[in-house]
Amino acid sequence: MSTRLARMRDLVIRGRKALLPDGGTISKIPLLDMLAHNWHLGFISFGGPTVHFQMFRELFVEKYGWLDDTAYDELFGLCQALSGPGSTKMLYIINVMHYGFDCGVAAFFVWSLPMAIASWGLAMGVGQIQDELPGPAYALLSGLNSATVGIVALAAVQLSQKAITDRLTRTIVFLGGTAGMLYNALWYFPVLIAVGGLMTTISDLRLVQRSWRALSRDQPPPRQADDDINLETLEQRREASSVRHRTSRQDEAQPPQEQQSQSKLLSWKTGVIVLTSFFVSFAIVMACRGIYSDRNRAFDLFANMYLAGTIIFGGGPVVIPLLREYIVTPGWVSSRDFLLGLAIVQAFPGPNFNFAVYLGALAVQGSSTPTIGGAATAFLGIFVPGMWLATGLLGIWSSVRKAHAVRAALRGVHAAAVGLVFTAVYRLFEIGYLDAEVRNGGSLSRDPWWVVIVATSFVGGMHYKLPPPAAILLGAVMGLIWYAVVRA
Repeated sequence: MSTRLARMRDLVIRGRKALLPDGGTISKIPLLDMLAHNWHLGFISFGGPTVHFQMFRELFVEKYGWLDDTAYDELFGLCQALSGPGSTKMLYIINVMHYGFDCGVAAFFVWSLPMAIASWGLAMGVGQIQDELPGPAYALLSGLNSATVGIVALAAVQLSQKAITDRLTRTIVFLGGTAGMLYNALWYFPVLIAVGGLMTTISDLRLVQRSWRALSRDQPPPRQADDDINLETLEQRREASSVRHRTSRQDEAQPPQEQQSQSKLLSWKTGVIVLTSFFVSFAIVMACRGIYSDRNRAFDLFANMYLAGTIIFGGGPVVIPLLREYIVTPGWVSSRDFLLGLAIVQAFPGPNFNFAVYLGALAVQGSSTPTIGGAATAFLGIFVPGMWLATGLLGIWSSVRKAHAVRAALRGVHAAAVGLVFTAVYRLFEIGYLDAEVRNGGSLSRDPWWVVIVATSFVGGMHYKLPPPAAILLGAVMGLIWYAVVRA
């Protein structure tokens, strides 16, 4: 009788998992199951990569249970250490680990295509408008930008709560955020991320202490300190043994789901081949870019986007100044259209890299390439490098992730990347205001009302559970209210 009851209970549990979108298998067909768990993300993920990372943690760790907090933090640091779109790589990697590469690629398109198509449509509309927008339109766009800054700031605070595990990581978050505000160059952000990883590696592996012991090994300590030194050495050995014991227990007690995820990844040899092939492709594209420059607008666009997607670290907020240099400086897109599209696309859900789709459609206007061709070219050029690198690294990740030095470095990379999110908040704040006289973007501090919208978005999300789409809409309404009161 008890056996029958146990079987009935198991059937009920399985039935509930099949009906509820929690993390259980909804369909035996992996593609359909992936769609059931991912189809909506490209439509509701407002706020940019910072908010996306927080949303993915709530979804894939807390709700679905596909990962634990430690694995998620490792993947976050890994995605920040690689160039390309951060949150897109994260979603892709999680789905590859859970379903396999075919469904991972499908999840990438499910995530990115909806707003990529919307960005192409936006470019078609912007290409037809006059040089100057009406006043209410500028006020609405400034309100959208203000609300976005508040959402990103809230996500930065939430991410920092996970990244800060001790005094050192708190210091790295602080230094990453403040140092990122002081200077802006393509090489600068990768250096800050690398320094964060180096700091935690030195600390966790006790490299300074070991070096000091090696240098002072020939110098015997004073007799009166023998007992203290022996006690200190014994305590350090106990601590190291405890850490190794916990690590070995975690590896031995690895959940079957994680073991199954690792079995779906490439071998390390295939991963090396994939990474090598990418660098070969990059060298070929850059060589052709130098030889055949200015002969075909579509190829120039693809080469510039391919270069941008390869050298950008830090995700969406970092791509903005680089795309300005590669698209506006050659004269393909006007500065007004660049900032106008930036203000609107930032209010779109999904990846911020879709801004490249908008620019690609505008860049080919007047050439032999149709606008949809320019949009597709920019889409592939900006996304392919990061996804290619992530695919190759997945092959060797299972072999190196257990190394203590790698985990120590990722802890610092994670903290430094979160610090740069606060830098992104500052830079978005400084270009959020738009009007007929400030077409290149001005600081939201020009009027206290925009700061009020930032604060409303932040406090609404933190204390009143205001969802990002509602915060974006509220920001737009408050922008129009400002125009009615001040300018009308």
